[in-house]
Amino acid sequence: MFTGIVTAIGRVAEIQDGPVRRMTVESPYAAEGIDLGASIAHDGVCLTVVRKTAHGEGSRYDVEISPETLSRTTMGALSEDSPVNLERALKVGDELGGHIVQGHVDGVGEIVSRTDQDGWMTLVVRAPSELSKFIAEKGSIAVDGVSLTVNAVKGDAFTLMIIPHTAGATTLGRLQPGLHVNLEVDVMARYAARLGERTGA
Repeated sequence: MFTGIVTAIGRVAEIQDGPVRRMTVESPYAAEGIDLGASIAHDGVCLTVVRKTAHGEGSRYDVEISPETLSRTTMGALSEDSPVNLERALKVGDELGGHIVQGHVDGVGEIVSRTDQDGWMTLVVRAPSELSKFIAEKGSIAVDGVSLTVNAVKGDAFTLMIIPHTAGATTLGRLQPGLHVNLEVDVMARYAARLGERTGA
């Protein structure tokens, strides 16, 4: 379980392809603070640490990515030196600063447009049509693992306003039209829609 509050930007150091892709990530997280088997969200995708070593004041650790995850997220588009948003799993008692994020990507969206003004960044994102019913104005959504508030919705597209801090502290500041992002809709919206289907509401 995560909150969508990115705590570091990591770097893809190495990718090894096979039946399961193995990715080595450099992070500022101290190696002694990462348990083998720990869950870390990478651009919103929950992955399990299978190996770790110290690297300067931080760490290098390996995660494995299944073919299913590669086909349903942007993980397959990552290459060596790609930056990735990182968030460690929520601990009991931690502050829930964003919203409840599971690290299970629902679909891949496309950046339609970007507007920069007075330090703010406005993004229009096109979501897969099957996700549109879960995206509501002033509702929450995770974009590449970042908890954000939806400002407006029009058809399959929705608008986000990114504050300067978020743009600088995550990879969102690098986004441009045509690029793709991992989307995870608000789990409460999904449950509400499912309840409505069952009750006929």
